[in-house]
Amino acid sequence: MPAYSEKVMEYFMNPRNVGEIEDADGIGEEGNPVCGDMMTFYIKVDDGRLSDVKFKTFGCGAAIAVSSMVSEMAKGQTIEEAKKITPKMVADELGGLPKQKFHCSNLGADALGKAIADYEGRQRGEAPAHVHEWGEAHVDAGEHAECACPNCGDKLEEGEAPYCRPCQITLRTCPNCKKILTQDASECPECGAKL
Repeated sequence: MPAYSEKVMEYFMNPRNVGEIEDADGIGEEGNPVCGDMMTFYIKVDDGRLSDVKFKTFGCGAAIAVSSMVSEMAKGQTIEEAKKITPKMVADELGGLPKQKFHCSNLGADALGKAIADYEGRQRGEAPAHVHEWGEAHVDAGEHAECACPNCGDKLEEGEAPYCRPCQITLRTCPNCKKILTQDASECPECGAKL
């Protein structure tokens, strides 16, 4: 079991800003098909500031703590300030995360970023981003690459961090199509996204 800081445990046991904003100005969701963590962020914007930030998260204690911390870090910030919240900043605010749980801070920052992008798109007259109904399966195995190592093909265990034990290499997912890739990949072979 990973060793969590006291702050991670506090934010997991007593999460802040849990819930949904019915008339949200922006909604963003992010998930990791390897570990199964799913986060949805809802933002309300007044005078260029995030006046309210709420989240719903399905996942481990680290995912819940990260979501809670991201919501607190973003609330009251301007759009530009909130865009600058990085995974490292989130992990640092929580007193660190175990290596195998650091991907949770990526998900939190990415989900917030998607909510902001959704808000900005709406301001330009674009349709709101499609977000799954809560409780609906967010990760459809048909839409994502199998959870297997691209190097050796071994199946990754459910709940396992993106790490292949036989190859002893850390993996990552394409931010666009979620295909599992090696850390040194510069382009996704599935969708062509530059990494």
